[in-house]
Amino acid sequence: MEIAILGLGKMGSNMARRLARGGHDVVVFNRTVEKAHSLAEDEKHMSSVSTLGELVDHLAPPRVCWVMVPAGIATDEMIDALLEILTSGDTIIDGGNSFYQDSVRRSARISEKGLHFIDVGTGGGIWGLTKGYSMMIGGEKPEIDRLQSIFETLAPAPDKGWGYVGPAGAGHFVKMVHNGIEYGLMQAYAEGFEIMKTKRDFDLDLKKICEIWRYGSVVRSWLLDLISAALSEDQDLRTVRGWVADSGEGRWTVAEAINQDVAAPIITLSLLMRFISRQDESYAAKLLAAMRHQFGGHGVVDSDKEKE
Repeated sequence: MEIAILGLGKMGSNMARRLARGGHDVVVFNRTVEKAHSLAEDEKHMSSVSTLGELVDHLAPPRVCWVMVPAGIATDEMIDALLEILTSGDTIIDGGNSFYQDSVRRSARISEKGLHFIDVGTGGGIWGLTKGYSMMIGGEKPEIDRLQSIFETLAPAPDKGWGYVGPAGAGHFVKMVHNGIEYGLMQAYAEGFEIMKTKRDFDLDLKKICEIWRYGSVVRSWLLDLISAALSEDQDLRTVRGWVADSGEGRWTVAEAINQDVAAPIITLSLLMRFISRQDESYAAKLLAAMRHQFGGHGVVDSDKEKE
């Protein structure tokens, strides 16, 4: 099947590779055009274009354009540009980390133009090229069925790791919740390993413990596999700064839980812990120490001595 991949970041470029290696005819576009040309030179079944306008001539209708650019304004701008060149019956797929309400809005606008819209919550990260991608798909079921071979190629297996979850917006909604859960799982692992790390009496080998847990334990998971890989390099993580970003989905999940009167304390707290990680020193922690000193005479650590 013919398909265009627009946006060649870490995921977009590897998705293009996986599709081409699966026998699909892939056309790639990137705002840095040299990146698109370089990628196409290395892959069979792949060609590149320098402008979006060239896509029309490279794809036979009904065309399929898969957008993999940053969520928000960049995605809107790309869709606007595609609506200028595509024709009725063509399909736009948004596989980025878009907010689900944006996908609902975009679907309505695209439908008015006579085109199809599919939103795909895409997981798999940098491992997707070899392991396959998890895809939660929303949109028009008949159009998704027509494009089934694309999803089968990108998935870990033709019948595993992907599926239709509901109308437009549902794909990104499910991916949003998926990432919220991921926040909580990651935080639990991080806290557990820190408890063991600080138990000096036992001098625990965290890498060995990780390996024990990876087989037969109820906490075994791909995240644990990744922890094992990180610890094999350096158990003290000396080269890693404890500064943790969030890409938006966790915030959206917490906001949605509040809007729906759903208690989600673990996901919420895991998001807040990421905020704490970005502070060189917490003013709130300082104030807590000062309050304890004021009401109970509890000792405080002098900041100048701490620096020494």
